[in-house]
Amino acid sequence: MPADGQRRRAGLLLHPTSLPGDLGSGELGPEAFRWLEFLEQAGQRLWQVLPLGPTGYGDSPYQSLSSFAGNPLLISLELLRDRGLLSDDELEPLRRLPQDRISFGELIPLRGRLLDLAAGRLLAAGEPAAFREFCVREADWLEDYVLFSTLKAANGGAAWLDWPEGERLRDPAALQAARERNAGLLERLRVQQWWFMEQWTALRAEANRRGIALLGDLPIFVALDSADAWAARELFDLDASGRPQNVAGVPPDYFSATGQRWGNPLYVWERHARDGFSWWTRRVAHNLRLFDELRIDHFRGFESFYSIPAEEPTAVRGEWLPGPGLELFRALEGKLGALPVIAEDLGVITPKVDALREACGFPGMKVLQFAFAGGPEDPYLPHNHVPRSVVYTGTHDNDTTAGWYATTTEQERDLVRRYFGVADGAAPWALLRAAQASVAELAIAPLQDVLGLGSEGRMNIPGQAGGNWSWRFGWEQPGDWAAAMLRELATLYGRLPD
Repeated sequence: MPADGQRRRAGLLLHPTSLPGDLGSGELGPEAFRWLEFLEQAGQRLWQVLPLGPTGYGDSPYQSLSSFAGNPLLISLELLRDRGLLSDDELEPLRRLPQDRISFGELIPLRGRLLDLAAGRLLAAGEPAAFREFCVREADWLEDYVLFSTLKAANGGAAWLDWPEGERLRDPAALQAARERNAGLLERLRVQQWWFMEQWTALRAEANRRGIALLGDLPIFVALDSADAWAARELFDLDASGRPQNVAGVPPDYFSATGQRWGNPLYVWERHARDGFSWWTRRVAHNLRLFDELRIDHFRGFESFYSIPAEEPTAVRGEWLPGPGLELFRALEGKLGALPVIAEDLGVITPKVDALREACGFPGMKVLQFAFAGGPEDPYLPHNHVPRSVVYTGTHDNDTTAGWYATTTEQERDLVRRYFGVADGAAPWALLRAAQASVAELAIAPLQDVLGLGSEGRMNIPGQAGGNWSWRFGWEQPGDWAAAMLRELATLYGRLPD
């Protein structure tokens, strides 16, 4: 949130892969700059994205192969073509893919080959000085990531726990032999990370020039199959072979009789505290170089986290253990200054979690789709909002608002109709307007809700292994009306830029 904590703002949630284009996926090129123009015309002061790391199994941005690296899928091939590193003919296979939904299985290998080809051409022409400076500046994470990616490819895509022992346990001789065998590929992977950072930095600069802040998303946990866990096993609850002893999740609740077993490795917080939370400091500092503000996912895990024995198939058996609490955030503030953070405080939140968030000074989240299952005291209902908060119509994990309204209980639909005084057809629109009218300082809506899309526009179904994260929009959908409508709402409710 802004340092003054008082400016009313509006923003949109859209992951870059959802941007239009004819190359199979949204990317950080011309269409992303056109999106910034749309946001400015619409009076929006913030663009929220999902985590930008390279995705692994299931293509989830929340199960990234690295907490520091950028997703090569987002690198603009158009911009590489414009630099003479690719040809239109080489891009043609991507244009033949269906463009409305991403087919990650087809897209990633095709893009990977083109990126490798372009990187080889750049290096053959002479190593740019800016690239070498990037490699030196980012070496503390870059070298682990490119080696991890190379070994993963050499092992047929297997998780690092299934690699040969020397590579799995980072035997110096085995790693040096791998570096020597794969020197060319390592260099090409470094180039790809440089391109990502170069393109994202240019996009952020343009956003800021237009008065638009970028809101990133920082998951509390890392993926087990990640460069993070492989390179720093001692910071996670792993045994001597690298296998998790306990994993993350949440216990059974109203929505799931067996809870959610996420499988992420847990932190050994005592070891993080022992060196002043240096790994977390590097992680947050890196993200604050990418974004103006951060949403921290599963904030409640910093107060206490649910630990599930790794051998358990569900989350039924587990226990709550204390997290680092205020000690972590005081350490981060001491090294990085005031933290522009939004706390994702959804789900079952205890008074201790609220107390931690308030002690940190972080705003929490109010999701309107959650507001109509209780009574008038429900904290998500607009009349119960507080200024120091962020209101959403829905998030990436929810159905679209129109899809939610069509499938929720008649009791909730009745409350929506009576609360806003509208008929069924106007109910999703009423939630969008209510978010803008809320006293919450920041109002965010997924683009799908602005477009009035039903469940066909849903981004993610938690617990579903495939078919997620692939929605894309086309410019014919917002047309000329959406920016004008959003700007009118921002004007009416005092969210227009100064």
